[in-house]
Order: sequence, then C-alpha cells, then structure tokens
Amino acid sequence: MKTITLREGKERSLLRHHPWVFQGSIAKGGGDAGETVRVESSDGKFLAWAAFSPSSQIRVRAWSFDEAERIDAEFFARRVQAAVALRQRLAIDSNGIRLVHGEADGLPGLIVDRYDDVLSAQFLSAGTERWKDAIADALVAATGCPFLYERSDSGVRGLEGLAPVTGWLRHPDTAAGDQRATEVTIHENGWKLTLDVAEGHKTGYYLDQRDNRGLFARLVRDLGCQTVLNCYSYTGGFSVAALAGGATEVTSVDSSGPALARATAHVALNGFDPAAHTALDADVNGSLRQFIKDGRRFDAIVLDPPKFAPSAAHADRASRAYKDINRLAFKLLNPGGLLLTFSCSGGIGAELFHKIVAGAGLDAQVDGYLLRRLEATSDHPTTITFPEGEYLKGLAIVRK
Repeated sequence: MKTITLREGKERSLLRHHPWVFQGSIAKGGGDAGETVRVESSDGKFLAWAAFSPSSQIRVRAWSFDEAERIDAEFFARRVQAAVALRQRLAIDSNGIRLVHGEADGLPGLIVDRYDDVLSAQFLSAGTERWKDAIADALVAATGCPFLYERSDSGVRGLEGLAPVTGWLRHPDTAAGDQRATEVTIHENGWKLTLDVAEGHKTGYYLDQRDNRGLFARLVRDLGCQTVLNCYSYTGGFSVAALAGGATEVTSVDSSGPALARATAHVALNGFDPAAHTALDADVNGSLRQFIKDGRRFDAIVLDPPKFAPSAAHADRASRAYKDINRLAFKLLNPGGLLLTFSCSGGIGAELFHKIVAGAGLDAQVDGYLLRRLEATSDHPTTITFPEGEYLKGLAIVRK
C-alpha cells in the first residue's frame, strides 16, 4: 500500500472529515490514477484511505477515515446500498431520483440518477473510474434496475486526466440484440416529463429543481400570476409548473432548439393549451433587454442560468453576470410579481448570491419581499463536513 504524507499542519481538513486534499498539502508520496493510498499526517498518524489523482489539483479524495476499513468491492456495495436506502426512506413521489450524490454519500466523484428503470451515472474522478465495474455491479444489485447508462462526458473528467465516455455500461443481453431506448418518461408533482439519458444535460435532466418547480406552481396559483417568463428554460419544467399553477401566457427562452422543442411537447403531454406557451430560441440577456424596449411586463419570472462560476476564481466575473440578468428581470416584473432566481455555481455562496440580487434590485430601483430561500431537493444532500456540496441556491422574491 502506497502512502501519502501531508505537510505539517495540513491534516486539519481530513481530521474534520473533509474529503479533499490539494496538491500543495502533500509533502511526499504518490500513486497511479485512482489507486487507493494511505494518507498520513507529517508525524505518521493515519488520516484516511483515499483515491490518488496525479493529474488533478485535488490530488487525494478520501474514501474512508476508518483505518480498519478495507477499500474493495464490498466497500462500494455498502456505500451504494446506504445511499439508495436513504432515498427510499425519503419517500419521494417521483420515479426520477438522485441516488448517489458524490461526497455527500461518501463516494467522491460519483453521480447517479434513476429515471424510471434506467440508471444514469457520471464517473468524474480517477478513483471512481478505477472502481467503475464494482460500482456498476453494486448499483444494479442495490436498485434492481437492469439498465445503466454512463454519462461521463463532463469537462471535470479532463481535470482528472480522463477522456469522456458515454454509452450503456450495463444492459441485459437479449437474443435479438435489442437495445433499450435512451428516451425515458418520469413523473413529478403530478406532471409527466421526458428526457434522453444519452443527449440530455448532465445525466439527462435537472432533478435538483423538482421541489422548486412544485413550489413555483403553488406560488403562481396563490399570487394569481398570469404572464410568466421562464429564462434558461431547458426542456420547460418551470413552464409546465407555471401552466399547472394557472398561468395563461408562458414564454420559454433558451438557446437550444431541441430543448425548446421538448418543452413545447411537455406542454401538450400534460394537457395544457399549446397556444398558452411560446418557445423563444434566443440569448436570454438579449431577450431581456428587448422585452424592456418592447414594454413587456410579466407577473412571474424564473432565472435558472447555467454555471457562471465553476470555482471561486471566477466569482467576480460571474457576480457581474448574475447581477445583470437579475437587474433586467426586476425591471420586467410587475409590482406584486414573483421572481425565482437561482445560481448553481459552486464559486458563489448563498450569502454572496443574496448580496448580488439585492444589488440588482437597487440598480433597478426595485425592492422586494424575500418569501423563501431555495435549495436543491432532499435527494441531493449536503453534509456538515462538506459545505461545498451546497451548490444550488435560490431566492423566491415578490416585488413590492
């Protein structure tokens, strides 16, 4: 077993059971990509069993802080089973569920979502890549799902020195060689939504917003919102929510034609009047400015942009981008109107995001009531030792 020795004083994070060790904290030692290593303090005390990543700035990701634990196939079977068991206890009323949420479930670099009978997984670290077969077997065994599709095509893999990989990882053999379609239908909040695990964003869809979509439908109904603007709409989850809440005019703006086509299909799939929905294939920032010029106003607006700040180093530039779109949205919002605004950027904390939105309101000369702070659904947990896992943050605001 190879050993990694940390520099003096650099053991504090592991003693707090934070799973990451950066390159600069290591005094000596190394290993192959994904290899299990023993991590010790400068005075030789055991700290963790971890996966080594020679290409990443996060050089070590801890599997376990228990010296007696063995990192083998049984270890991954136990971790996967525990993660699945937690989701079963949550009793989520949907067949689209996050089953494994990386560090929060003690499996750094592993993301697994279940869409009906299909599992969609991202192996994003050298450690999960090395143990991929054992993890795949554990997932099938713990869930009973025979279909496992790999979506390891995130840019994060490049930081680990790993090439992108997609395709069926587990699929029952059939005499005819048939392949299950990658198209899946899920239900949430009483609605039907479709996705493609091979082509959709991330693992196929954004399950983290499930509860916020449900909340949005209720607020649209309670506040009597009729005209709704859904920005960065993707396949229209918030648009369906708005129609379910009684909105009579919903505009979805996104720069992806295929995503908008699916959003339009979702409107019809859920029995809403297609004439109540407009899909606009355009840049959001430019569209917001044009709406202001045209004198448009809305009763409710959703801002759910992509990640503007992948790390704290991008926070300044991202802050300006978040402030700009929120300022424009405030200008477009009717008095008494509802704004749901989000950031999924790990480099932007909840407190900073609140300050950004407050600054946008000041610039737009608009004040608002903060109804609720928003976060990811309960199947995307954050642990007390890994606050970085709290990536999604949002605000529900009613304009004064």
